[in-house]
This record gives sequence, C-alpha cells and structure tokens, in this order.
Amino acid sequence: MKKPDLDAVLQCMIESHEGISDLLFAVGRPLQVEAQGALKPVRTPDNIFALTPTQVEHIALTIIHDDRRLLDDLLESGSCDCGYGINDRTRFRVNIFRQRGNWAIVMRRLQAETPSIQNLNLPHIFLEMVEEKNGLILVTGATGSGKTTTLASILNEINRTKPVHIVTLEDPIEFVHRHQKATFNQRELGIDFDTYPNGLRAALRQAPKVILVGEMRDRETVEIALAAAETGHLVLSTLHTVDAGQSISRILGMFPREEEKQLRLRLSEMLRYIVSQRLAPRTDGQGRALLTEIMGHNLRTQEAIALGETDGRDFYDIITDSHTFGWMTFDQAITRAYEADIITEATATQFATRKGIVQRHIDQVKKQQGLSKDTHSGLRLDNGYQTGAQPAPAAPPKRGFFGL
Repeated sequence: MKKPDLDAVLQCMIESHEGISDLLFAVGRPLQVEAQGALKPVRTPDNIFALTPTQVEHIALTIIHDDRRLLDDLLESGSCDCGYGINDRTRFRVNIFRQRGNWAIVMRRLQAETPSIQNLNLPHIFLEMVEEKNGLILVTGATGSGKTTTLASILNEINRTKPVHIVTLEDPIEFVHRHQKATFNQRELGIDFDTYPNGLRAALRQAPKVILVGEMRDRETVEIALAAAETGHLVLSTLHTVDAGQSISRILGMFPREEEKQLRLRLSEMLRYIVSQRLAPRTDGQGRALLTEIMGHNLRTQEAIALGETDGRDFYDIITDSHTFGWMTFDQAITRAYEADIITEATATQFATRKGIVQRHIDQVKKQQGLSKDTHSGLRLDNGYQTGAQPAPAAPPKRGFFGL
C-alpha cells in the first residue's frame, strides 16, 4: 500500500462520523472508529467487512515507512509508537502492536489547534499553575482521558504570557507549539533523543525554565525530573494513575524501600499540583464531560506526603477541606456536574470515588428540586382557591445552569 492510498482510507474514516477520537484496524473486524466513546464500523467503497492479516500488515508498514527503529521496537518488544499525518491539519498518534500472532493498529486523532485553558473551560486554578516558578506538576489518568491536551493548554498559556525557554520530551509530538513570547523546542523520542533519562539530562544543559516529560515511566526518569525541579525548573509530566494517592504510591513504588523516607521528603517539597482526570458521557450525548480531581500544595499535603496517609490525614479529606482554594475531589466535580445536568445519576454513581457521599448529595439535590416544584405550584393554587381571588400570574420560567 502506498501513502496516498492509506491517506484516502484515513480521510474516509474520519469523515464517517462526528466526534471521532480513534481509528482502529484489527484482523477479522471491519474498519472502525471510536466516536463519542463507542466503536462504530466504517463503510468504504471497497466494502471491507473483515480485515485480513496481510491488509493490516501493509497499513502498518506504510505508517512505519522503513523506519528501522520502529521496526526493531515492533519486532523486539511487540509494539511501537509513532506519529502520522495526512496533511498539515490532520495528525495521529499511532500505536502498532502484535496480538495473537497478527498486527493491530490504533490511531489517536490529534487536535489541529493547540488547546487553551479558556477553550477547554478548565477551572481558574489552572492559571495559577502557570505562575509556578519551579517544582513538579503531574497530570494523571487512564489512557485517553485528555492528559496531553490539558498539559498542552498549560504550556500554551506559558507560551502566550512568559518570555522563557520551554523544552518538551514527547513520544510522539502531538501538539505543535509555535513560538510566541516563549521559545519552544519540542523533541521526539527516537528521532531527537533515545530515552527519557538521556533526554532529561540533556535538557538540563539547554537552559530551559520549563520542561515537559511525556511520561514518568521509570525510576531514573523520576529521579532526574525531581532533581530538575529542585534546581529551579518547572517540570510537567503524566502518570497512568487514577488519583493523587495512587500517584504518590506509584512514584514511591519505583524506588527501593530504604529510599522511601528521603523520597517522601523530596516529593513533599517539590510537588506543586496533581491533576487527575476522567471523561464521563454527557446527558446531551455531545461528547464527554471532563471530571477532575485537583490537589495543590500546602502544609497538610506536605505532611501527608512526607509521613504517609492515616485515618486523620488522607488526601481525600485534605482536598475536600481545601475547596476554597479551587481544589476538588472527583466526587465534588461529579456532584457539580450532576447539579448542572451535565451527567446523569447513573453516570455520577458509576464514576464516584465514595459512592455513598455522592448518592447522599444526589438525594439532597432531588429533594430540593421537589420542594421547589411544590412551592411554585401547590401554594399558589391553594391561595387562589381559599380566597376566591383570580389566579396569580404565572411566574417567569426558571433559568438553569449558565443562565440558560
């Protein structure tokens, strides 16, 4: 298969449905896209009902395009990551992997425009993150939860407002940042550097103020990232963890037990924010809603990180008590989304961390809504009936969330 032929297939796939996030190629299945969180088949002029091993292999080889490093990764480790573009405005992050002796491909569609904090409607506290001069900011969550997009919006705000040098280490580069007030140097794994630890060591000699590390994959990367934060750099990175507590545990688990005490002290001093993300289906069916847990840095979080969580000292309660600073637990984000009719009750309980707390809040919201309806209907009718007066004029319709 030649590149123009593959480009035509990909173009057909991305035009097949609204809200497409991923393209999938699997042996024995038709061409598929993930749209609004659900897999959907794609009809093509060739009417491909089930891909053959040869067809998937040809697509993979066209994407790899004789890149020896990618071929070696695929053959030795069973998977490889790379980028692919149809044109300047349509790009993909690609993972090619082996399964049951055949190849499979997942292509994540990347946004054409670099996102901003304002366009993503992120909480105001994200603008405070931009003002940090040093330390470590982590964005965590499952694959596909929008971690890279959130980090790109933070970098975009720094780029827009601060005359600093930014170095990114990515696998692959997903959002291309143009120079604004900041000077941007984006490096891609396998093309511009060989490993994250080596890329980080080199970055420390490149006079950056801000460093983005695509992912904290191993102990060595974490060690160098912490050292960079301690020497006056702002370091941003990701972890595949579900919340703040698990993020701390994941980092500690990368190091020997005898180093835990010292590592806890370093983390307690350098960790500025942990943002954890989940995407939940919206009630209107228009995509998915972003639910975030945000934990910042204060004396209580320092103590919990340095000494460990206890019954009277856990991250959930600390975040809950610090809501006035813009922090929030997943449960607080969920209940706010439910009150605003962005997600359903079933979705709220499904994504909740402590389901009992969320359910009690939902019950309170229902009760308040019920009382409101009674007040606007029954009392007005009773007054009119008892006095014999003319019915009162209808009250103006209530406005909902955002005044709509």
